[in-house]
Amino acid sequence: MQQTLKTLMLTAGLLASPLINANTSEQTTEALYQQHCASCHGSDRLGGMGPALLPDNLSRLKKDQAEDAIRNGRPATQMLGFADVLNEESITALAEYIYQPPEQEPVWGKSEIAASHLLPHPAGSLPDKPAYEADMMNLFLVVEIGDHHVTLLDGDSMEPIHRFASRYALHGGPKYSPDGRYVYFGSRDGWITKYDLYNLKVVAEIRAGINMRNIAVSADGGHIMAANYLPHTLVLFDADNLDLLEIIPVENDAKESSRVSAVYAAPPRNSFIAALKDIPEAWEITVENDKAKVRRMQTDTWLDDFFFDPGYQHLIGAARDGKHGLVINMDTGKTTADLPLPGMPHLGSGITWDYQGTRVMATPHFRSSAVSIIDMDTWKVIKTLETAGPGFFMRSHENSRYAWVDVFFGPNKDKVHVIDKQTLEIVKTLQPAPGKVAAHVEFDRYGKKLLLSIWDEDGAVIVYDAETLEEEKRIPMNKPSGKYNVWNKINYEEGTSH
Repeated sequence: MQQTLKTLMLTAGLLASPLINANTSEQTTEALYQQHCASCHGSDRLGGMGPALLPDNLSRLKKDQAEDAIRNGRPATQMLGFADVLNEESITALAEYIYQPPEQEPVWGKSEIAASHLLPHPAGSLPDKPAYEADMMNLFLVVEIGDHHVTLLDGDSMEPIHRFASRYALHGGPKYSPDGRYVYFGSRDGWITKYDLYNLKVVAEIRAGINMRNIAVSADGGHIMAANYLPHTLVLFDADNLDLLEIIPVENDAKESSRVSAVYAAPPRNSFIAALKDIPEAWEITVENDKAKVRRMQTDTWLDDFFFDPGYQHLIGAARDGKHGLVINMDTGKTTADLPLPGMPHLGSGITWDYQGTRVMATPHFRSSAVSIIDMDTWKVIKTLETAGPGFFMRSHENSRYAWVDVFFGPNKDKVHVIDKQTLEIVKTLQPAPGKVAAHVEFDRYGKKLLLSIWDEDGAVIVYDAETLEEEKRIPMNKPSGKYNVWNKINYEEGTSH
């Protein structure tokens, strides 16, 4: 959150006046915002040097946390406290103000996107050889959300190579180019950053929207697509320099528009798949001659999260009611099965493996203490494993006999389960840092080692032996969240998210 409110503090040092004794009228609060916040967050709250201050963008920051940030600042950021400048009434009024929707819906179109384009190192301008020695296919990127940085980790030595600042609130996971040289980050504030892992430099950036959910890279590496909550658009870019190619309004035949929950690449189909938040449709988008063509698949309900079988022949979506999931044949666009998944599955974190001659998928649930294991031939739930709490992430590797799942939500969030993929039983429960969240596993390219995060500002990435399940070392980090191995991601390894 550091940049989300940091600019509320930046001009505080310039003020020599006593505590501002503002009332809570809308006009006075607007004036306070313009005086203290607009220089970095924009007079229209759409963001600038700092991110947008709009309700959707602040959805993960509670109002009392916003007040605390305004009052006391945030450690290790440019956010300075306003306690010596604003009284409590003014602080509360400002916090309330930034959670109110603007009178007119913000616009972020072609001119705004083009104006945001930054190109410090155009394609072809940097050396084509890595500036350091490492197995470039066994690198990890670790996102540290505590202070909005990313650490590049050598997957052989498990030692950090480089650490660099990221945009505010990365979301949806970084995506690699097919050769693994470049990585693309997406932030909640709509920024897409292209980073060169050979030269350790940002090579291009552009802001695709005001509130963005995630990005996807096409199978051939030639295109990037962004999924926006605000405005209701999908945006297509050329991958080389992030040049804008097309803005796709997301609406149905009745001109009802929708937020986009997520966009995914479907490599075997050479297409993108979009999940829509407000329209009961799923979209498949193909790109020819830098132009997008949309194919719409009608559904009986709204789908919030997607999973795909290995061949991308079927789409599995979680129904908004949190009680079931739908299986859609991607060729016909027809629903072919209904899955009983009553705990709001986190399908985006699902994994697959071979079990007794068939392919199964497994998913944790946001609302129930369970992991559902599903036969992907019959689309029947063959087992429901009880866990110590609702989970967020599940991971494995083709070369590992184990799957790991956290219990991110609930009182046991400091624990993580290890599941034997052939007995379908929990064989071990770890508690690596009592009282601190343990979550999100990622394996190295060989499936021999794995990383587990301790989600705390005084946190760490823990290295485990994937066979013995023994801890090998801890690498201190600032609230590390996701870890992303180059080989696993570009090869769509069965045990990791895609």
